Amino acid sequence: MSAFKSELMQILTERGFVHQCSDSEGLDRRFATETVTGYIGFDATAKSLHVGSLMQIMMLRWMQKTGHRPLALMGGGTTRIGDPSFKDEARKLLTDEMIDENFAGIRRVFANYLDFDRAERPAIMTNNAEWLNGLHYIDFLRDVGRHFSVNRMLSFDSVKLRLDREQSLSFLEFNYMILQAYDFVELNQRHDVTLQMGGSDQWGNIVNGIELGHRMLDKQFYALTTPLLTTSSGAKMGKTANGAVWLNADMLGSYEFWQFWRNTEDGDVERFLKLYTELPLDEIARLAALGGSEINDAKKILATEVTALAHGRAAAEEAAETARRTFEEGALAENLPTIEVAASDFANGLGVLSLFVQAGLVASNGEARRQIKGGGLRVNDQAITDEKVLVGPDALTSEGVVKLSLGRKKHILVRPL
Repeated sequence: MSAFKSELMQILTERGFVHQCSDSEGLDRRFATETVTGYIGFDATAKSLHVGSLMQIMMLRWMQKTGHRPLALMGGGTTRIGDPSFKDEARKLLTDEMIDENFAGIRRVFANYLDFDRAERPAIMTNNAEWLNGLHYIDFLRDVGRHFSVNRMLSFDSVKLRLDREQSLSFLEFNYMILQAYDFVELNQRHDVTLQMGGSDQWGNIVNGIELGHRMLDKQFYALTTPLLTTSSGAKMGKTANGAVWLNADMLGSYEFWQFWRNTEDGDVERFLKLYTELPLDEIARLAALGGSEINDAKKILATEVTALAHGRAAAEEAAETARRTFEEGALAENLPTIEVAASDFANGLGVLSLFVQAGLVASNGEARRQIKGGGLRVNDQAITDEKVLVGPDALTSEGVVKLSLGRKKHILVRPL
């Protein structure tokens, strides 16, 4: 049993969200006796967040579900610089227009997890460009910069990593940790924020904010970080051979998203059920205890529950049914991902290698050849043995499509138009 008194600290620790906490007993008391407003920052480097951010989003969701107030801070100001933490090189600078476009996509992600419209304690989304873009530089150096020791800033792992490798760290990036610390102070003044959460790589930056809040405001702030999450095989969460696993449906469809979770490694099922679903812990324990082929039932439940949060229950159940029909009945499910090709090109036949590359099932013609040699590529469930074969009108099914498959789990429909 957890020694914590507050519901939120019990949930976060029992489900595996907590890596470090600056004052776990003090934060637990605050959670147990008052409404705490906590925030996590997200820079807008793409039009969607990906699965690598999902643990942070779920932590904000649990805050709201237990009566506290989550704040998602959009880094409109800091995105213009780029967080150098554990990066080997400077991040590409984005224009304000690109940042605004990215924000629009990210807002749609959060709308699926947080309630911004409820009458009591609605979630908050704000943008640090509101205070960072208008800073007077000399005033900022005098009021904020004087609280930072360059000697200490150079000692942080995120900075030392770049310097030890003799890789350039611009003065622009060096300022990032000061701006992040200042965000904490500004959010306390505007929204009574006393807690910052984030990944374990953000610990140093968050502690800077705690110390700055104490010096500038004489207030107690708190830090809570999540563990660095990798899969059982050591892969970074949120990345696959085909790229990032995006949370926005217009960047990754619900079926592909469901399939990502269905393909979870056996050793990750229990941990992912705790972190990424809201199933009760006793039900998770039951599912995790399934052995042999029955573990696949737990993976299907994991996939459906995670997809329901990200895309809605109806889309999740449709994805699960599409998978069932495809794999268990051998049916050609209409809801499989589809690419379109020009009918004029298709009429003359398309090379099988380039077609699989175009479908995104393989990265190159060379990879397609290797898959063919291993029996991994199929057209309409028939293994391809000749790399020079053309796929044309004679391959169309009665539904007017061609089904491409990589192994047993990845399928794309080709529709000539």
